Amino acid sequence: MPAQGARGRRDQIVHLATTTGLASVEELSRAFGVTASTIRRDLAQLTAAGRLARTYGGAMALVAHPEASLRQRTGEAFEAKRAIARWAAGQIRTGETVLLDAGSTVGALAHELRTAGDLTVATTGLTALQELSDVDGVRVECLGGTLRPLSQSFVGPLTEAALERMTFDRVFLGADGVTARHGLCEADLRQTRLKELMARRADAVYVLAHSSKIGRRPFHTWVQLPPGWTLVTDGAADEDEVRALRAAGIEVVLVDTAA
Repeated sequence: MPAQGARGRRDQIVHLATTTGLASVEELSRAFGVTASTIRRDLAQLTAAGRLARTYGGAMALVAHPEASLRQRTGEAFEAKRAIARWAAGQIRTGETVLLDAGSTVGALAHELRTAGDLTVATTGLTALQELSDVDGVRVECLGGTLRPLSQSFVGPLTEAALERMTFDRVFLGADGVTARHGLCEADLRQTRLKELMARRADAVYVLAHSSKIGRRPFHTWVQLPPGWTLVTDGAADEDEVRALRAAGIEVVLVDTAA
């Protein structure tokens, strides 16, 4: 990664810590082609200047990543979300019981299901409830719980208790970021626990995430991404990350946004 001397390198370190959430000495050393000792000196200077906060083995941005609201995210990557949603809807069979997470891409899937018939949909998201509340052929189950306004989703012990009473043919999860190394990134620990519980209750697990989320880690809470799950994204996803995901046993589906 090119940098204009030490000052340019340090500016880029701050940028990386801000955009990816965490910068480790090892990763930065490889990225900039300098020794670990050089990176440690950079981090010490950036910390002293108040631009970064030191962590064990690396550094992180002082300003936490702002979590965009669902309303803000709805208009992002519209074509990719629509293509992902159409592919996901095509996997659902008549008579199935499916579970929908919150999130804008899963909300796009709920919109696609408005023409479905003989289907039971349980959800933790207000968007799916709004999309399907007036569809005659779809029976809607709301899992309830504590409303999390930013994500327009239900979380907490009441949601988790409701999950224990149902099983599902398929579950469709959203994510704030996806990496082969860490899994699914989320802004809130309650969301990570809930996604794990949702996955355990379903025969097939799909993660719906457009390409700008692949390789991204804006927060510090994670859900493991085990072999056998399916990640559905678009063709602009980072190729190295896609290869790493497939090598880890994840089925990666790349949809065509122009189709």
